[in-house]
Amino acid sequence: MRSQTITQVGLFTAVTIVLSWIPPIPLPFSPVPITLQVFAVLLSGAVLGAKKGALSQIVYWFLGAIGLPVFSGGTGGLGVVFGPTGGYLIGFIAAAFVLGTLISLGEKPDASRAILYATAVAASLFCVYLPGTLWLAHYLGISIPAAAGIATLPYIPLDLVKALLAVSLALPIRRRLKTAVR
Repeated sequence: MRSQTITQVGLFTAVTIVLSWIPPIPLPFSPVPITLQVFAVLLSGAVLGAKKGALSQIVYWFLGAIGLPVFSGGTGGLGVVFGPTGGYLIGFIAAAFVLGTLISLGEKPDASRAILYATAVAASLFCVYLPGTLWLAHYLGISIPAAAGIATLPYIPLDLVKALLAVSLALPIRRRLKTAVR
């Protein structure tokens, strides 16, 4: 692995950690707080691409799983990985990969960028929500629709804003990274 790749993956792992430490906003009806993790995850995929973006989230997951306080609100350990939000943490890896894959298609001049980016955003958020909702339903012993009602549907509007912001910031950041490497 090249030192440039290690640096970029480490940087976006750190960005995810820092944004995870910003105090989460709890919602009274849900065990899932509002955080900036989704923004960091999607930014990593959009800037670094599929493989490096996903790798940054794998490193983030492993650091938290071994007990370092990197998850939301400065938590860590297997209790968080297997807790109510554990499915979302796994979904972060898939979301970064999917967004990175689809965004890279938009670099081709023949691609319809607006439609592609909208699809990328929807697909990447689905990658976060699906394992998160399924795991939460299992963890709480409730139905999947009930889990979606308390831990997915209320978050969609704000997560769309985070996703669109990540995608719109990705291109200028990618350009800066490329010129910094030269």
